[in-house]
Parts: sequence; C-alpha cells; structure tokens
Amino acid sequence: MNYENKNNNPESQRPEGSKKDDFIFGLRPVMEAIDAGKTVDKIFLQNALQGEIYQELKNLLSKHGIRPNYVPVEKLNRFTRKNHQGVVAFISDVPFEKIEDVLPRLFEEGKTPFLLILDRLTDVRNFGAICRTAECVGVHAVILPEKGAAPINSDAIKTSAGAIYNLKICKEKNLAHTVDFLQQSGVQVFSATEKANKLIYDVNFTEPCAVVMGNEETGISKEVLHHSDEKIKLPIEGKTQSLNVSVACGAILYEAVRQKMTAVSG
Repeated sequence: MNYENKNNNPESQRPEGSKKDDFIFGLRPVMEAIDAGKTVDKIFLQNALQGEIYQELKNLLSKHGIRPNYVPVEKLNRFTRKNHQGVVAFISDVPFEKIEDVLPRLFEEGKTPFLLILDRLTDVRNFGAICRTAECVGVHAVILPEKGAAPINSDAIKTSAGAIYNLKICKEKNLAHTVDFLQQSGVQVFSATEKANKLIYDVNFTEPCAVVMGNEETGISKEVLHHSDEKIKLPIEGKTQSLNVSVACGAILYEAVRQKMTAVSG
C-alpha cells in the first residue's frame, strides 16, 4: 500500500495531527484497504474525477456506507506530493459502530446508558483527552459526526492513553437526528453551553442520558441545541468566561459520576 514517506512530505504539509502511517492514497491501494476491512476515518476525493476505476471506488464506498469528502486537487496535494490519483484516505485502527446498534445492547444488558456526543470537535488532543476521561468515568459510547470531527489517529490514541480502544465510537450522519433517536429511546440529552440557564447540578444524570460538547470555537450547532432536552453550564466565578472543552467536559462528566455514586449509596 502507498503509505506516505516522511522524507518526501514535511510535517508542514500534513494535516494537523496526522502521522505518516495514518493515511494511504491512490485508487487501488484505497480500494484494497477497504476490501481488507480497514476502518476509514475520512476519505477525500478530487472534484470531478472520472474513470472506470474511480466509479468502482465510489460503488465500493457506497456498499460500505462510507461518505467521501469532495475537495479540490490542491487540498489533496497538501496531504502528499506523490501521485495520489485524486484519492486520499485516513485509516483508523479503531472500529466504528452505530448508536442504533449500541443503545439496544446497553438496555438489554441492564445498563443505564451514559453517552457523550462531540459536535464537530476538531482538536485531536482535546478529543483524545476527552476520551480518556470518558472511559475513566464509565461512558458507554462517544458519538461523533461523520464530517467535521477530529481524526481518530495516532495522536488521538496516544493522548487518550489508549482509552479510545475501550470505548464504543459511533459515527453518525446527522447529530440532530441522532438526538431525536436517543430521546425516542428514553435517553435525555443535555447540551453544554454558556448560554444555558441551568447549572450542571440542576439536572439528573442518574437516568439514561447523553452529554453534548461542542466545537472549540463555535460551540454546539443550533440544530443540535434546538433538539436537546436541556441546556446546561458550569459556574464561572473568575474573569475568564470560558474553559477548555476537555476541562469542561471532565467537570460535567464527574458531576454525573458524583450523582450516580450518591444515588447508589443513598
């Protein structure tokens, strides 16, 4: 397979957080990887690409439910200077699942679902740190959008201290629809936003629930906020009016743990 050679592609040319073994390129190598059962985190196809092999690749992507990102050739050239043939795929050794499959299993096993939704979180290290905390507190699944999320690559895995391997990672096409599905299944959805009126201490985390954390700059999308059951926030007493998303997520998740432990001991 055409794995990128570090010597032919300086770090400045790689997408943030990527390593030389995170992505492959070329029509046939990418198709072989998919046929071999590799998990495709993201795949980029050149706009207006044509040809018999390209159509074969598109059919294969459709068969496996993989949604490509169509981009100009200049973006692909930033990933690699080699002959990518209009295709670059980022590979993850972390398997992806669907929340529609995971949630029923949790109920069948008698567990109270405790879920985390990351809405377009883009920083690889924030993602890894959040996954580490999530695994420590017993989160059953982390839900991500198919597009606009941080890549699940070697940096993310390292930052998580390997915790990602012990989590269910679900990639979903539309987070608002996912929120609807969770609510219809009896899961309350709490969105963390500075615009909330309720503090995290004013909601019940002991029942089936999901916590939503948003993008580092823009927060949670309006659509997901609109579909959520409650908007919650952390108390801020100092002059600095916001926390790093990883720190904020950790504080919220541990309040949930406190409530669960209190309910058990009570």
